[in-house]
Amino acid sequence: MNLFSLSIKNVFAKPLSSLLSVLLFGFGVAIIVSILLTSTFLKNEINKNAQGIDLVVGAKGSPLQIILACIFHIDFPTGNISLKDANNLTRNRLVKSAIPLSLGDSYQGYRIVGTSPAYPALYGAKLKEGEWFGNEMTATVGSAIAKSLGISIGDELESAHGLAEGAGGHEEHPFKVVGIMEQSGSVMDQLILVSIQSVWEVHAGHETHDHEEGNDMHETIDLERLGIAVTKEQMENEDITSLLVKYRSPMAAVQLPRIVNGTSNLQAASPPYETARLFNIIGVGVDVVNVLGLVIIVLSATSVFIALINSLKERRYELAIMRSMGASQGKIFMLILTEGIVLTIIGSLCGFGLAHVGFGVLVSSMEQIQTSGMFFVSDEYYVVLGSLGVGIFASIIPAFLAYKADISETLSKA
Repeated sequence: MNLFSLSIKNVFAKPLSSLLSVLLFGFGVAIIVSILLTSTFLKNEINKNAQGIDLVVGAKGSPLQIILACIFHIDFPTGNISLKDANNLTRNRLVKSAIPLSLGDSYQGYRIVGTSPAYPALYGAKLKEGEWFGNEMTATVGSAIAKSLGISIGDELESAHGLAEGAGGHEEHPFKVVGIMEQSGSVMDQLILVSIQSVWEVHAGHETHDHEEGNDMHETIDLERLGIAVTKEQMENEDITSLLVKYRSPMAAVQLPRIVNGTSNLQAASPPYETARLFNIIGVGVDVVNVLGLVIIVLSATSVFIALINSLKERRYELAIMRSMGASQGKIFMLILTEGIVLTIIGSLCGFGLAHVGFGVLVSSMEQIQTSGMFFVSDEYYVVLGSLGVGIFASIIPAFLAYKADISETLSKA
């Protein structure tokens, strides 16, 4: 029987003690791996949903709130900005392109976004069936919404104020579903897209404007940078929520935010800067949980140490017999060390399995996410190496005591 087989046999000879060591080690590893998986996944999702957006311009307020509301759609916007101010900004030589967004309404808790065709194109969204939204109160629905609510082409959606389910508002102006998007794994799966003009039409009965006389106010203006066509009246009186801006050159990253923030009504928010700040805030909690995982691993290492010491005391005579039958000191040392490593490996495997199964269950409950529990990150290799290091460290002292044991004294006391 080789050392490895004998080590496994000895580990399972003390099932309760071994189980405690394995469980402690497994929970510690599971906590750390779960944090690694979740944080890496969130960073990937944030980067994916912020792709192609260099700057978000909204109403004065918190830049982080603007980012959360206008890119990730998980917060309320800071307010509206005038279409006229937005269009003036797009004429700046530092702006390559800009996508308008108009937020504020929802359908059964899902956000309705007034925008231009450039918005779904930004994420490479494709149609599963039907066609893209147009100006005449039509809507294209994200795949997760269509699946969750059973929406199909031709259905009518009555929008509501805000994001709360069941809130009243615009029953007299329903949107007709003309298209359903394919699943993309981005925010598109959770949105209902309509035109900016449709949003204005829905709110036309709630707002009053001083209409100037003359047919020239109904003359159409093609705002090429915004990808929409509006009348002069709309240009003067209507609002949007924000602009998603793409820089023309690296110099714009330095100059444009200062220009925007110098405007009394506008606020610039940088996605890279604000998401980094968000992760710094979240990072405090992540560090606390990681420390908890490390504490559990240290406790598990102590458990492995105690289990091996107790086993050594009970097996002194057995080890002495092995020595008397020709087993070298080095072989005895490696036997005890291997037992500790076996406990560590079993505990680590249990921890990795628990972490990935738990992560898989979490992401499978989110219809818009195209990731399974078999999502691996490179830092997991460091966890593997660290776990083995802890197991070896916990096993060295018991192995050394076995190595130094006096076989003649042990046999004489038997």
